[in-house]
Amino acid sequence: MPTFTPVRLTGLAAAALVVPGLLTACSSRDGGAPAAQADSITVTDQWIKAADQGMSAAFAEIANGSDREVRIVDAASPASARMEIHETVDANGSKTMRPKAGGLVVPAHGSAALVPGADHLMFMDLTSPLRTGAEVPVTLKFADGSTTTLTAQVRDFPGNKENYTPADGATPAGHGG
Repeated sequence: MPTFTPVRLTGLAAAALVVPGLLTACSSRDGGAPAAQADSITVTDQWIKAADQGMSAAFAEIANGSDREVRIVDAASPASARMEIHETVDANGSKTMRPKAGGLVVPAHGSAALVPGADHLMFMDLTSPLRTGAEVPVTLKFADGSTTTLTAQVRDFPGNKENYTPADGATPAGHGG
């Protein structure tokens, strides 16, 4: 059995006191850099409206588990040449879609819903048809530059009879050219 001298015991005792402090310091965010915004969110119930060409939209529930608001500023997917974060607003008695200024804010310890007829992720210039049952990756970009990629299932949605491609082929109001 080893014998401990008073000096050796003091060294072990000091280490026993210092190590927990180091572990606490390493795990604490106090005074350190805040967590990436992408790491603070949970995305559930994500899906995309089936479409043959033109435009479509993605919907989801986004929850923020952090003490700070999170802002989604952009989105991208190989299914679309470009994407925008949109809102639906009343304009002169009719509903119109437009880019959401400043992106989508998810409040601290709160959530934001992307739903038909309101906020959504707009797929513009589809690269191929979005067929029911397909799984499509979507990358969300946050104000701090962090990103997260989710997979959304394509679904049929007759719901609000939304049409993201006008019958006359013109670009909808707020959708650029």
